[in-house]
Amino acid sequence: MTDERQRFDFVIIGAGAAGEAAATLALERGASVAVVDDDLFGGSCAFWACIPSKALLHAAAVHRAGGDFPWPKASDFRDYNIVREGTDYPDDSGHLESLRKNGGVPIRGRARLAGPGRVEVREKAAGAAADDGADGPLRTLEAGSIIVAVGSSSRIPPIAGLSEARAWTNREATATRDLPRSLLIMGGGPTGVELAQVYARYGVPTTIVDSNERLLSKDHPRSSECIRASLESDGATVHTGVRAERVEAAGAPDGAHRVHLSDGSILSAHEILVAVGRTFPVAELGLETVGVTVEDGGPPEPDTALRIAEDVYLVGDPAGPEMHTHVAHYEGEMAVRVALGDEVTPDLRAIPRATYADPETGSVGLRLDEAEAQGYTDVFEETADIATSAKGYVTEAVGHVSIVVDGRDGVLLGAFICGPGASEAIHEAVLAIKLRTPVHILADTLHAFPTVARVMGGLFTKAARRVARGSPEG
Repeated sequence: MTDERQRFDFVIIGAGAAGEAAATLALERGASVAVVDDDLFGGSCAFWACIPSKALLHAAAVHRAGGDFPWPKASDFRDYNIVREGTDYPDDSGHLESLRKNGGVPIRGRARLAGPGRVEVREKAAGAAADDGADGPLRTLEAGSIIVAVGSSSRIPPIAGLSEARAWTNREATATRDLPRSLLIMGGGPTGVELAQVYARYGVPTTIVDSNERLLSKDHPRSSECIRASLESDGATVHTGVRAERVEAAGAPDGAHRVHLSDGSILSAHEILVAVGRTFPVAELGLETVGVTVEDGGPPEPDTALRIAEDVYLVGDPAGPEMHTHVAHYEGEMAVRVALGDEVTPDLRAIPRATYADPETGSVGLRLDEAEAQGYTDVFEETADIATSAKGYVTEAVGHVSIVVDGRDGVLLGAFICGPGASEAIHEAVLAIKLRTPVHILADTLHAFPTVARVMGGLFTKAARRVARGSPEG
C-alpha cells in the first residue's frame, strides 16, 4: 500500500549510505521521512562496491592460500552478500522493508527540487524493475528539510575507442559471474588495486595502468611500494606514470582490446575496467530552484553545516571532502542533527582511509610533504618496518608504520600503516588527531604485544622523546 502523505519533515533524495543513515536517525528522533531513489535502496556500497569487493577479496585470499574457494564458489558467495542469488539484479527489499518498519516512506522514482521546500518525484511505474527508468505518475512532496544524498558514479574518460570496447566500471567488475580471459585496469587507486588483486589471485592476466608515478598516489609512498610488490607477487603487471590514449576495440587477433599508452607501448586485454574517478549526478536535480548554481556539472560546496541553501543539505560523495562510506554515513546523520536544531558542527579533520588489499593500508591526516606544504615548520616523521617487528616475525608479515608529528605542539598530524590489520589499527591515530592528544600521552598508552598497534606505540615513544628534546632532527 502506498503512503499518500505529501508533507514530511525530511525528504531525502538518495537511498545509499548517507541517505539511509539520515533517514534512520531522523525516524529515531520522531520525524516523518520520505526517501526517494530511482535504483537500489542501499546504494552502491551495499550492492556494487564495498560489500561485493570485500567478499571477493576474502575469497581470493583463501584461494591463494590453497583453501577451498574456487571462482564459482566465490561468485556465489558474492551473490549471497549482495542478495543476488539466482537473479540478474540485486534484491533491495530488505532495505525497503527496514525503512517502512521504522516508519519511513520509500518512493521509487526520480526526484528534483521544485522550489524551497518542494520536491517533485517522477515515480516508477507499478511493477517496474529496479533498473528500469522512471515514467510513472508525478508526485509533489513538501519538506521541512531536504537532504541531497545522491552519491556518485564512475567517470568514463574521453578516450578514443573506449566506448566501443564496452569498458567495465566497478559495477561489472564486482558483479561478473565469469572470470575475464584478461583484464586491464585504468586507475591505481583503492578500487583498481583491490580488484586487481582479486582477479590476479584467480589466475586472470591482470594489468594496472596509472598516470600517477605510484599506486595509491594519495597514500604514503611506503604503502604504495608495499602494495605494488604484493600485486606483482600475485602475478599482476603494473605500469605507472603512463596513461591510456587510445583503444582499438577487439583489435587483437584473439579479440582482445588493444590499448595504446602515452609512452608508445601497446597492451591488450579482453576486458577493460575504468577506475579513474567519480562523477556526481547533480545537474538535473533542480538545485537552481533554490538558488544554487551548478557549474560544469560539479556539485556545489556546502557550508560548515552541510547546507547549500536554506533547509537544503548536501551529504555523501558530492559533499566531500573525501568519498568514503563512513564519511557519507556521518554526514547524513550530522545533517539531520543540524536540521533538528542540535548545536553541532561536522568535524571532518580526522578521516580514516583504508584499502582492503593484502596487505591492508590504513591512513589518517597529513603526509610529511603535505604538512610542510601547509606551513608546518617544526615537523618530522618516524617510521618502523613491520617485517622486523615481533608482529612481522610471527606472522611473516611485511609493511610499515609511519607517523608525522608537529614538533612544536607535540601532537600527531598523520599516521600511515601498510600491514596486517591496518584498517583497524589506524583508529587510535584517528582519535589522537581528532582530540590533539599529546604524543607523550600516546607514548604512555599500553599497546598489546605483538600487534601492529604496538609497532605504532613504539613510534609514539620515539616521537615523544624528540619533542621533549626540542629537536626535530632527532
